[in-house]
Order: sequence, then structure tokens, then C-alpha cells
Amino acid sequence: MSTLLPILLMASQVVTGSNLVRVADRIPKFNVEKSCSRVSSVTTAIRQRDSSACERDEKDARSKLGEQWSHFTAAQRSDCIGLVSMGGPPSYVELLTCLEMAKQAAELPDEMETGTVGRR
Repeated sequence: MSTLLPILLMASQVVTGSNLVRVADRIPKFNVEKSCSRVSSVTTAIRQRDSSACERDEKDARSKLGEQWSHFTAAQRSDCIGLVSMGGPPSYVELLTCLEMAKQAAELPDEMETGTVGRR
């Protein structure tokens, strides 16, 4: 495990020029055309959803992330970027949803975290 730790730490960082920048410090750049073409081929038969509608949703989510990025902790950003990047093309819609849920979970009162709600 001790040899794996430096690898995990470096995985959340990229080198840009002479500066080392944490990936979670800025909104990542996703290829939405790739994710929308994949989604579109699966959902068109089900809900008449085309890639242009998907791309609009991705653009709207990216814009919303730009407005709200600083409201999420670095840990929330890093965790959600990692989560949405697994298993296929990442999505701004998925990233925004993950971040909103992580923020709401962090704001839960302590009694809700311990599972005592409704047991009085």
C-alpha cells in the first residue's frame, strides 16, 4: 500500500508548463460529442433523444458548473471527477449531479447521518 500512495496522489495532478496544478482546482474538459453520440445511440430508440439535445444538456451543465465550482470542496470535486470518468465517456451532467449530491450529503444534520431520524 505504501508504494501505491504516491501513484494515487499523482493521479489527481497534472503538469502544465512549469506549474503543478491539482485537477480538481478547475472544471475538467470532457469530450461531450463522444459521450452524447454513445448516449444517443442507446436512448434514441427509447425516448426520441438525439445528440443535439444531449449536447445542449452538457453545455448547460458545464455552464452551471462554472457558476458553482467554488461552492464544492476540493475533495468533492476530486471524488466526483474520478467517479464520472470511470467506465465510459465522462459527462458534465453526471459531474454536476454527483457534486450536488455530495454537497447535500455533507450538509445533512448529524442525527440523519447516524440513522436516528424517525426513531424517537
